[in-house]
Amino acid sequence: MTETHAKRLSRRKALALGGSALSLGLAGCATDTRGASHDGPIAVASFFTFYDFARQVAEGTPILVKNLIPTGLHGHGWEPDPSIQVDIITADAFINVGPGFQPWADRAIKTARDDRAETEFVNVRKGIDLLDLADSVGEEEEIGRGKDPHFWLDPERAKESVDNIRDGLERIAPDEAAVLAENAEAVKAELDVLDDEWRSLVDAAQRDVTFLAAHNAFEYVGDRYGVTLQPLVTNLAANNDVRPADMQRAQDTIADNDIRHIGAAVFEPRRPAEQLLAETSVESYYPVTPYAGITERWAERGWGYFDIARQINMQTFGRLLDAQEPSEAFEAEWRNFE
Repeated sequence: MTETHAKRLSRRKALALGGSALSLGLAGCATDTRGASHDGPIAVASFFTFYDFARQVAEGTPILVKNLIPTGLHGHGWEPDPSIQVDIITADAFINVGPGFQPWADRAIKTARDDRAETEFVNVRKGIDLLDLADSVGEEEEIGRGKDPHFWLDPERAKESVDNIRDGLERIAPDEAAVLAENAEAVKAELDVLDDEWRSLVDAAQRDVTFLAAHNAFEYVGDRYGVTLQPLVTNLAANNDVRPADMQRAQDTIADNDIRHIGAAVFEPRRPAEQLLAETSVESYYPVTPYAGITERWAERGWGYFDIARQINMQTFGRLLDAQEPSEAFEAEWRNFE
């Protein structure tokens, strides 16, 4: 154990026993990391994708990685209880998606720095070239100067985030550098395989226009593989009431492209998809997700980023692109899902 980690462990135990003002009045967070049962480094993550990458990079080391986003919730629009600050300030590392993406994470980092916390802040977005924000993505999702934050849907860019995670975990566990490096290379190799699978899927497509009854978090998929994505709404927080102009545009797009199957976001309202099902030639809708959260069912199955890519997104896009028929199990579980 390094001297730095020994100090952090002592701080964590002190907070677990109520030895800091931060612990007063902040009880009740389901994702609390304050227990002193784990003596190795602890890293907490603000987003499911990067929790899953970090978990794989840390495998075989004493590092414990925890996901701060509760099961069943979308990791972008979520606003946590203030007690999450204790989880972050007592952790050895806070893995986050960089400034401007999750306001609560930005506030937590500022507070931790003001408190002179020894937490290592790991910005997974560091150094990654981002796409300009498309017209089909709402300005509330803009980061930096007009950039689209959803880079992890491009496997090539996602590999850079794995390197950032490896570097951050190495800073809290330098003795594990060799294992962390080996694991990171394995994750990146799997991203290369996934990239090839996506490209093969799109190469087999019989159409190049897809429609999503959701906001467009998939511009990086369209850009990398040459797919035209038409989203119903631009706003992540879109409620059940879709503007008539958006619905008319959707109806026109569906008619012009003879679209029979559409995507619907797992963590967004289902009513727009149901309305299109009732009012257009659409026959079915299937799930899409930007890996921003995990359902209870996926958690029970032990699914991570790669499982969700293959078992959800690629099954759906295969159907939307007329590239492949979904499996019977997928069809039974997800066609017009509630």
